[in-house]
Amino acid sequence: MLPAFRNEPLTDFSRPENVQAFRAALEKVKAEIGQTYPLVLGGHRVTGSTFPSINPSRPGEILGHFVSGTKEHAETALEAAQEAFKTWQFTPAQARARCLLRAAADMRRRKHEFSATMVLEVGKSWAEADADTAEAIDFMEYYARQAIRIADVSHMLTPYPPEQLSLTNIPLGVGLIIPPWNFPLAIPTGMVSAAIVSGNAIIFKPASQSPWIAYKLAEALWNGGVPGGVLNFLSGPGSSTGGYLVSHPQIRFIGFTGSKEVGIWIHENAAKVQPGQIWLKRTILEMGGKDAVLVDETADLEQAAQGIVVSAFGFQGQKCSAGSRAIIVNEVYEQVVSRVVELAEQITVGAPDIGPEVWMGPVVDSKSMQSIMDYIEVGTQEGKLLTGGHRIETPDGGYFLPPTIFGDVPPDARIALEEIFGPVLSVIRARDYDDALKIANGTEFGLTGAVYSTDHERLERARREFHVGNLYFNRKCTGALVGVHPFGGFNMSGTDSKAGGPDYLLLFTQQKSVAEKL
Repeated sequence: MLPAFRNEPLTDFSRPENVQAFRAALEKVKAEIGQTYPLVLGGHRVTGSTFPSINPSRPGEILGHFVSGTKEHAETALEAAQEAFKTWQFTPAQARARCLLRAAADMRRRKHEFSATMVLEVGKSWAEADADTAEAIDFMEYYARQAIRIADVSHMLTPYPPEQLSLTNIPLGVGLIIPPWNFPLAIPTGMVSAAIVSGNAIIFKPASQSPWIAYKLAEALWNGGVPGGVLNFLSGPGSSTGGYLVSHPQIRFIGFTGSKEVGIWIHENAAKVQPGQIWLKRTILEMGGKDAVLVDETADLEQAAQGIVVSAFGFQGQKCSAGSRAIIVNEVYEQVVSRVVELAEQITVGAPDIGPEVWMGPVVDSKSMQSIMDYIEVGTQEGKLLTGGHRIETPDGGYFLPPTIFGDVPPDARIALEEIFGPVLSVIRARDYDDALKIANGTEFGLTGAVYSTDHERLERARREFHVGNLYFNRKCTGALVGVHPFGGFNMSGTDSKAGGPDYLLLFTQQKSVAEKL
């Protein structure tokens, strides 16, 4: 019998022994730098031409070499998954769940190793990386329990004495999992483990910016008992593998987290029925946000200012849940903005492997850096630059930007409507609460939002009218916990999949009703 699910606790880095343990993990991971990692298809290691994974704090440092998958590799992975599905689909839910629980236990024992890998590969601070690993553990523990719960739901049927009835949730088939680089352990773990524990076989195509941590995840699952053909590791550019598989007639479902543009492309192409395809593909899409933190004149203004800064600049603003818009009523606008700028300018920026005192690391790569700088240039034409706005030059050429804040941004400005995915905050002045709520809803996205207010009637109105999938009152708009805050959004934020919620596994299953006349 499994104990009740509990969220994995975070590491307290104010304790010297935890700092020492994390530094030891960093040294262990650094000793692995420079290795070459294969594709793993049907349990077989496959070599080929490679691409590098780099350290964004020091772009000249190659962390590892990963095989660039081809269409031929994709076909091999698909064939292996199809063969493995023949037996995995009939493996009892309890046995599949035990694979996840073993992998979770392994990850818990080596928590700092997984976190240290993210510190190097994507520039996460110690605290952000630790939270990422904790969430990954949570996903495996939570979904293991959910898989057992939903396997047979016959007890929910209305009794009918002439017949023996059953209602079971069975797997879909072979799927493609395409996760992002920004939560490079937690999100892939959630998507991969949900698909596998539901009885599906998958092709796991990690983001090209974060294949190292993805490989470590795959290893943990294989070591936990997941067969090689059930989990196929296919690194490489999406153009040669991911896009090909999205349209393949033998793919049954696609799980994707990433940009709106790619999500729309997947949705469109997966909807086309290909020759020989005998099903309608299912897409599970989470595509981003332009999230708002709303502050009225009744709020605790210090609490609000701190919430705005953490929401906007945690992991360099590279979160779909980031609070990239602060909407402040005119009465307290100047006071809140002044404090937000003051707090932002206190943030330490640097290579996060230095220590836990570094709060912000680099953005993920040169392409991201250029895109953010282009938006900052747009912002200088649309609002008032209050702080930041320049690249931080370092001897190693790291992709560092300071917290950047624009004030008095018009609600219809590009930097107020388009997802920048970097440490850029647009502050918008609202006439009053009514105007603030209208501005908050004035975007094509609908993922997260926060309201700072002590007026209960206003909070109740926001509960009804603020159109986002995850809404928070008097706290930051990031940091959803598995099992506590089911995560997913509306409109162009995706299909509201509610990852970490009680119904998420149903997206990877289909129901079969059987009646036997007695």
